[in-house]
Amino acid sequence: MKITGDQQLIKKMNKTLVLDTIRQRQPLSRADIAATLGLNKATVSSLVSELIESQLVTEIGPGESSGGRKPTLLLFNRGAGYAIGIDIRVNDLFALLVDLEGNVIRERTVPLEDSSPDHAIDQIRKMIHWLSKKAPESPYGIVGIGIGVPGLVDEKSRIVSAPNLGWNNVAVQNLLASEFGENIHIDNEANAGAIGEKLYGAGRDAANLIYISIGVGIGSGMIVGGELYRGISNFSGEVGHMTVSENGPLCRCGNRGCWETLASEKALLDRAAQRWKDSSAASDEEGLDRLLNLARAGDPDALSLLEETGKHLGVGLANLVNILNPELIVIGNRLSMAGDLLQEPMLHTLESRSLSYHMKKTQVAFAELGIRSTALGAASMPITSFLADPDVTSQKTQP
Repeated sequence: MKITGDQQLIKKMNKTLVLDTIRQRQPLSRADIAATLGLNKATVSSLVSELIESQLVTEIGPGESSGGRKPTLLLFNRGAGYAIGIDIRVNDLFALLVDLEGNVIRERTVPLEDSSPDHAIDQIRKMIHWLSKKAPESPYGIVGIGIGVPGLVDEKSRIVSAPNLGWNNVAVQNLLASEFGENIHIDNEANAGAIGEKLYGAGRDAANLIYISIGVGIGSGMIVGGELYRGISNFSGEVGHMTVSENGPLCRCGNRGCWETLASEKALLDRAAQRWKDSSAASDEEGLDRLLNLARAGDPDALSLLEETGKHLGVGLANLVNILNPELIVIGNRLSMAGDLLQEPMLHTLESRSLSYHMKKTQVAFAELGIRSTALGAASMPITSFLADPDVTSQKTQP
């Protein structure tokens, strides 16, 4: 005899499958859903009616007839609610408001002159309130918030260490939950960037990819079999601390010759400062823009600096290709803006140093989402959590 609880669980699982099918294959009819999932038409019709009642699905009119009555087509209601994604960076905060399909509604960047946790969290609160007020009217309002952080985030969403911010053991989720609800997700910025590119960018068709985030440091997010690989302690992806030069520059981690001491944005600007005797180049947040403008104008020193950085990137990428044999590598964060200048030396070094059989099917691309990868990936996390419970009721959670 079936237990009622089991029946309710099966119904909930089927409802989730129906909603996911509509999201992925829209527009489609009830009959299309039944054929796709192998469910009977009566069950599908009942579940669709509930999804329409909860305003997650809408009917848009008749489709093509296959001989009988024209079927009514269904669409996922992407405007049923909105989410906020925030990218905490060393010099600023970047945030955006998206609908339930990840379409950007509004975005904003504010400087982070004081990177202390108290000040940064106060700025995050202000960003959330500002973006919430810009959200269009909807049944569910703001369904949740996702935040990407340049550091280690444990299984409980505590920021264990973010050296470039000077943070240790900061419970951002707990500090925000009382004001903005429980659907708040904190993750490493490269993990969020990997998810963003997988869902909305260069990795849409790849089941196995490595997203390389290159800013002040270098981190990575790895998608394996369509799922984010986190490691035993949730700390996977610190590829910036892979040793690529035994006696190389001293790294902030205490080791020498880490990849990020040679191939990061900071490493590039440090070399530029040494070459041009410009002490502000390493700290000036506009330094990369100035360097790229000079390179594109043909400045030989700027071109030489970027060529050197491209070669250093290629060395690290070759290690990753030889070890992981990925389907796709996506280069993201701020240094992706230099893609056209880095690509040739980077790929030449990669191809000359990687094993030919490993490299044969590996593609390398620059982030399609640009500097939005992390914020969009972060915003997708509360959306996924929200839609995982198809029994939600239309009650606003907007701050």
